[in-house]
Amino acid sequence: MREYLFMALAAAAVTYLLVPLVRRFAIRIGAMPEVRDRDVHTTPTPRLGGLAMYGGLVAGLLTATQLDKTGGVLAQDDTVLALIVAGGLITLTGFLDDWWGMDAFIKLGGQIGAAGVLVWFGLFLPWIPWVSGESIGLAPDLSAIITILVVVVSINAVNFVDGLDGLAAGIVGIAAAATWVYAIFLDQSIEQNRINTTAAITAILIGMCLGFLPHNFHPARIFMGDTGAMLLGLVLASSLITVTPVDADVIQGMNRFGALMPILLPAAVMVLPLIDLISAVIRRTSMGLSPFAPDRGHLHHRLLDIGHSHRRTVLIMYAWTSLFALGLVGMSVKGVPVVSFPIVIVLAIGVLLVLMALPRWRGRGGSHSAKPTNKPDDEDDGPATGPMPPIRGDVQSTPQGSDDTSVVPAFPVRSS
Repeated sequence: MREYLFMALAAAAVTYLLVPLVRRFAIRIGAMPEVRDRDVHTTPTPRLGGLAMYGGLVAGLLTATQLDKTGGVLAQDDTVLALIVAGGLITLTGFLDDWWGMDAFIKLGGQIGAAGVLVWFGLFLPWIPWVSGESIGLAPDLSAIITILVVVVSINAVNFVDGLDGLAAGIVGIAAAATWVYAIFLDQSIEQNRINTTAAITAILIGMCLGFLPHNFHPARIFMGDTGAMLLGLVLASSLITVTPVDADVIQGMNRFGALMPILLPAAVMVLPLIDLISAVIRRTSMGLSPFAPDRGHLHHRLLDIGHSHRRTVLIMYAWTSLFALGLVGMSVKGVPVVSFPIVIVLAIGVLLVLMALPRWRGRGGSHSAKPTNKPDDEDDGPATGPMPPIRGDVQSTPQGSDDTSVVPAFPVRSS
């Protein structure tokens, strides 16, 4: 346990310390795109925060190789090299897109290439556990295709949800924490090297997110951009790939949840980004647009339109992710019957829907009507209705830097 904490702290510290340097670098090379028509903010904000995250990833992986337990496990395969090379490729792809802009299909090619690197170094799905308790074996070609598909979907899901300050880093951090808990749970029940590998990857991923959040939480001083969003998606997918192939026969005796977890866990930790991704693709293609065409219809935009403030919107989406990911793992560890899971989820979703609708109910008049205040946006009942006037020499908080993001109210933050 102390080893996981140590590598997480190493990743967090390096990420945190690199962000100011990356921010200055982004400003110097002009990685601060012009304000778009759909944006509310008035001043460009530096991207490329993913470069600091990649530094944290490398530091965490190298630290893990020097530790007794995880070092021995990671030395048995090429996981460290695979993540460094694949992470470097996806970071380079995101960097070029954040700096110069890139065609969607060229960027997709970079994502497929990074996923192919993982497969080349041995990070792939050899079989898939099924609900019957048996495993479905995969031929080498099919295994490679499914693995690449999982990685690419994960990358784009995180990239699509990256729309508000602190949103993507927080959601991925929560998802990684749930996967880490599940990996530790299995590590204590059975002895299998892949589980230790998964725990190491997720511990480092948690550190990367925690190291970046102080700079990125609203009001943000820097955005991760595609550079960071795609890197987070890649590393999260890698953790899910390494934990999924556990033989269902080995864990079936724990409880019925244990046998189902290799199937349910990837869906649970990615449920919010996947819902946003699928709804965005359906929404855009039904309008005759490209699936990658940016719009203002994401889940976080709807919460802002309802009347939630920037920070409250982010915290609500944190709660959704925690509900599905940590809730599923917690009930599995406690041995809750499978039938209880959908009941608990339905009740919890009902509570969250009520919380989401509160601003609208307040605005209907009567004793619950909202009263105008002069509080700042992070304390108000809803987001600001327009941009704040720019302040000379300041950089204002804007939506996250991926090309699929949209609008949130802008707040001035002093430039370094």
